[in-house]
Amino acid sequence: MADTTARSDNYEGALNRSEAVAEFHDARHATLMGKVQHILHMNPSLVPLFVLVLAIVTFGLLLGSKFFSPFALTLILQQVQIVGIVAAAQSIVILTAGIDLSVGAIMVFSSVVMGQFTFRYGIPAPVSILAGLAVGTAIGALNGWLVAKVKLPPFIVTLGMWQIVLATNFLYSKNETIRAQDIEAQAPLLQLFGAKFNVGGAVFTVGVVFMLALIFVLAYVLRHTAWGRHVYAVGDDKEAAELSGVNTNKVLIQVYALSGLICAFAGWALIGRIGAVSPTSGQLANIESITAVVIGGISLFGGRGSILGSLFGALIVGVFTLGLRLLGADAQWTFLLIGILIIAAVAADQWIRKVSG
Repeated sequence: MADTTARSDNYEGALNRSEAVAEFHDARHATLMGKVQHILHMNPSLVPLFVLVLAIVTFGLLLGSKFFSPFALTLILQQVQIVGIVAAAQSIVILTAGIDLSVGAIMVFSSVVMGQFTFRYGIPAPVSILAGLAVGTAIGALNGWLVAKVKLPPFIVTLGMWQIVLATNFLYSKNETIRAQDIEAQAPLLQLFGAKFNVGGAVFTVGVVFMLALIFVLAYVLRHTAWGRHVYAVGDDKEAAELSGVNTNKVLIQVYALSGLICAFAGWALIGRIGAVSPTSGQLANIESITAVVIGGISLFGGRGSILGSLFGALIVGVFTLGLRLLGADAQWTFLLIGILIIAAVAADQWIRKVSG
C-alpha cells in the first residue's frame, strides 16, 4: 500500500513538473519577443527575406529609377547566379552539420574538364559536359565517403580536397584559358547558360533560370520527401537519426555527391557567364557560398534552415554590391556591410536556437 502511494505521489509530482514546464513555455511564447522568436525558429528564411526587402527599398529610395528598373534588378540575378548555384550545394552539406570548402575548386575543375575534353581531345561537347558532371559528382562522393565511412571531420576533408583539386586543375589545364571566340565557333553548347532572353525589358539568362529552378526543386525535395527529412535529421542529431533507422552514412555520401554534381553544373554555368574556360576563375566561390548560406539563415550547427534562405543571402550580397556601386561608394564598404551581416546572422541564429520548438 505504501509503495502504491509513493508511486502515485511520484507520478503526480512528475505531472505537476510537466505542467509547470508547459506553462513556462506558453508564458514565454505569449510575450511579443517570444512569439517572434518562435516564428523565426519555424521559418528561419524570414530574417534574410526581411533584410533583402529592406535593402531593395532603401537603395530604391536612394537611387530611384536607376535601381528600380527591370535591367538593374535582373542584373543582380545575373551577377549572383554562380554564387546562388554553389550556395545551393553548400546548403545541403551544411544542413547535415558539415561544410564543403572544395565547392569552388570542384566547380572550376569541372569546367576545365568540359573544355579540355572538347578542345584537347576533340570529344563532342555533350559528352565532354557529361564527363565534367561525372567528375564533379565523383569528387563530391569521395568527400562524402571520407566523412561518412572514414569518420574524418568535414572541414579537414574538404580543406584537403580543395588543395588537391586546385592543384590538379592547374596541372591538368597547364594554366591555359580556352578563349570565348573558340568556344563560340566550335562548341557553343558550353556557353548555353550564358544565353540571354528578354521578358518585358528584363534580361534573363539560362543560368538564372537554372539557379531559380534548382533552388525551388531542392526546397521541395528537402521539405516534402523522406530523403529531405533524413538530411535534416542527420544534421539535427546524427545518433538519434541512426536509432530511428536512418542510414546516415548513405545520406551523407549522397549529400556530398549531389553537392559535387551541383558544383559541376555551376562550372558549366561559369563558362556561360564569362564566355571562356579559365582555370583561375571562381576561386572565391567557397567563401562566397558560405557567406550566402550564413546570411540566409541556415544554421552552421545543421538541421535547421531553408535553402530558399541561401538564395536570399546571395541576393542580399548582390543588392548591396550593385547599390553601393551605383552610389559611387568604395568597394570596401560592401565587404564591411557583408561582414556585419554575417556576424549578425550567426548571432540571430544563436538566439533563435534557444527555442525548443
